[in-house]
Amino acid sequence: MPVTTIEWLDNKVKLIDQTKLPGELVHLHIDQVEVLGEAIKKLRVRGAPAIGIAGAFGVLVGVQHFNGDDKGKFFSELDRAVTYLRGTRPTAVNLFWALERMRRTAEVNKEKTISQIKLLLFAEAQKIFFEDQETCRALGRHGAALIPNPATIITHCNTGALATADFGTALGVLFTAHTQGKKLHVFVDETRPLLQGARLNMWELMQEGIACTLICDNAAAFVMQRQKIDCCIVGADRIARNGDTANKIGTYSLAVNAQKHGVPFYVAAPISTIDFSLATGREIPIEQRAAEEITDGFGPEGLRRRTAPPNAVVYNPAFDVTPHELITAVITEAGVIRSPYGRHLPELQSRS
Repeated sequence: MPVTTIEWLDNKVKLIDQTKLPGELVHLHIDQVEVLGEAIKKLRVRGAPAIGIAGAFGVLVGVQHFNGDDKGKFFSELDRAVTYLRGTRPTAVNLFWALERMRRTAEVNKEKTISQIKLLLFAEAQKIFFEDQETCRALGRHGAALIPNPATIITHCNTGALATADFGTALGVLFTAHTQGKKLHVFVDETRPLLQGARLNMWELMQEGIACTLICDNAAAFVMQRQKIDCCIVGADRIARNGDTANKIGTYSLAVNAQKHGVPFYVAAPISTIDFSLATGREIPIEQRAAEEITDGFGPEGLRRRTAPPNAVVYNPAFDVTPHELITAVITEAGVIRSPYGRHLPELQSRS
């Protein structure tokens, strides 16, 4: 069974502090929007679906303590929470999708009492949470059909239960294949600079009892050359209409190497990760993160070791964009989507 990464419990957002893994399993109990925003910015909660759920719960946090019957002030509080949370991370579209669902729920019910609107917001946030659980299972079933038995796979970043409300996206496909009795061996990119693969993917795969081997990101091409790799599978933070996909930095390199070595390259993501408003990946905003993640890495805050000269100039994009022509298929809860993505992905918009 997957870990419970995030949930609404006792009028607070309970989530695993992923910056503490794999050394400690620490849960945070959050009832302030600013604290939740800090958790998103600092990657205490991360993964596109989980960030979306955190955003929905964050709206609840923002309005739950509002007292009185002044709807103008109530909607001002709601807008303040939504605006603040929108500014936490720019690339993962699930955050904006979930916040818009919450805002729309309040707007279409503005004639109701504030108490009624609060209950409807709670119901919508829970719906987003439970929908993600169902999505993960459906996505896993569709993706598992692509995994041979036995199979050797390469993956990048973390896409399991820690990134969602359930089994995960790309890792959820592997978990599903594992429960079907398929024999898997997973090569796990460490995923520099924050090591989500080493810290989180390895932890989840080992918890699940799946054979896994950790590699440096820059060893992936050599592994493809020397090992029989059946496929690469990754997640996504935003997919444009034409199939261009933003994912953790290093994904593009993996896709290029996969094409060179004739290895199928799969993207596993819910429909909520498709940004139907963007024609191509060039329009996807790419988050730039702090230089210290590169210059002072390899350890928790307060214990990091300097790995570059003082005042080194750093370029630290958190994501890159893989062109659609390098992607063999996109795995969604609605099924496996293949090229031409510009025609097939927009057909899913009615289900978003």
